[in-house]
Amino acid sequence: MALLKHLLLSFTMIIISFVACYSTLQEDPPSSIYVDHSPSIDDGGTVKNLIEQSTNVLSLNRFDKRNSLKKVSVNDYGAKGNGDTDDTEAFKKAWDVVCSSGEAILVVPQANYLLKPIRFSGPCEPNVEVQISGTLDASDDPSDYEDDSKHWLVFDNIKKLFVYGGGTIDGNGNIWWKNSCKRNKKRPCKDAPTALTFYNCEDLTVENLRIENAQQIHVSFQDSVNVQVSGLNVTAPEDSPNTDGIHVTNTQNIQISSSVIGTGDDCISIVHGSKDVEATDITCGPGHGISIGSLGAGKSKEFVSGIRVNRAKIFGTKNGVRIKTWQGGSGSASDIQFQNIEMDNVTNPIIINQNYCDKKKKPCKKLLSKKSAIQIKNVLYQNITGTSASDIAVRFDCSDKFPCQEIVLQNIDLQCEGGDDADAMCNNVELSYLGHVRPRCNSKKRKAFTTITSILKYFSCVYVRYAGWNKLRALERISNQGFWFGIEFAAIFLSFHCHAKQIEKFSSHNKHLKTPFEIVHQN
Repeated sequence: MALLKHLLLSFTMIIISFVACYSTLQEDPPSSIYVDHSPSIDDGGTVKNLIEQSTNVLSLNRFDKRNSLKKVSVNDYGAKGNGDTDDTEAFKKAWDVVCSSGEAILVVPQANYLLKPIRFSGPCEPNVEVQISGTLDASDDPSDYEDDSKHWLVFDNIKKLFVYGGGTIDGNGNIWWKNSCKRNKKRPCKDAPTALTFYNCEDLTVENLRIENAQQIHVSFQDSVNVQVSGLNVTAPEDSPNTDGIHVTNTQNIQISSSVIGTGDDCISIVHGSKDVEATDITCGPGHGISIGSLGAGKSKEFVSGIRVNRAKIFGTKNGVRIKTWQGGSGSASDIQFQNIEMDNVTNPIIINQNYCDKKKKPCKKLLSKKSAIQIKNVLYQNITGTSASDIAVRFDCSDKFPCQEIVLQNIDLQCEGGDDADAMCNNVELSYLGHVRPRCNSKKRKAFTTITSILKYFSCVYVRYAGWNKLRALERISNQGFWFGIEFAAIFLSFHCHAKQIEKFSSHNKHLKTPFEIVHQN
């Protein structure tokens, strides 16, 4: 009987210690080291002031240089600017002069200019600028777009182009929205023009413009490199279909900053071939949030990497920060960071959807059976706070065949509108936590599991303290039971090893959490 008692006690102790140790290490699984090197948390103004000073110097240099450039007004080439007369030909003539001569500015004065589709093509001589002070109004006659139904204003194949001026680009999109298949299900789905497209441009700067009521996408950067975008105000009604604010396609090294976007679709959408994309100080809402994708439609192979979204305010949108991919595609979306973001009444604040489909139900069901998918990996969500309009604030719906990998949540605090606890839904995701994270995946089940394992750990410690050490002190009295004492001692060692691992894990995590001072001075 005594033998059986020792056997059961030792076996129970080993099981308790193992479960306690396992649960401790699983509560915050080890993760890659993520340190915020941006000066966004609390830089004391040092980095910010340096950037502002650099910007001011650049602005002064640009102003001095601009005074020496030749100014070519569209009015000098026949533009009326009355909002009724077609001024397209006058703009073409003025552009040809600016492009061929270089060191020149195409000037659009304060007036309303009606334009049909127009392409400002290069290559041009160096130092070409476009100053838009007035309003460009798109023709609302669909027959004017028969030769090119996808574009209205296009800047094509130009190096060192600078577009600015404080003016307005109005797509007059209402006629297109009424005929959209998303508003009228009986109508066929057709392309509508993008209001402003920059195609195959290098060393491009676009700043201080208002773009509104686009026929479809407002601004698109395609096949371009080294792009600076700032001070854009992009607006369209919340129910306007497919009116993405800023769309980035196959473009590398692009910085989007200090812009306000509210449309009927994504505030910013980043799709295939894009690399090293930064979006900073963005205000987004209404709309569908800031999205990477969709990727992988039609079994395509697509890649996106080096995406940084930092300091954003997102309000009243369907999504906050989203990654969306189709089943059946291939490629990857990797090295992505969403940092320092405020959510206000957002339906899906944090979402990955590897089962995206906007087709009818039957085709979508077929896609879910595909055996390939875009691989999503190395994604950091850091310092994201605010409110969710739904119960699920964090939603990871990843592929069962290609699960999401190396996903890290750090310092997340999201709750339902009204103050109730939000929840998280996670399928097929390799997930790690750093710092305070709320909500966590399967949070309700996790709370119950944590409670149980905490009790087990408590009894483990009690056993170690009262039973284990008593055995050690009375070793000479139980030498004849050496075998069972060895088993019990192994259980004690396992418990101590578990707690040592817990301390080691805690120290390892915290040594990577830099202070704001360290973050600033690392730069």
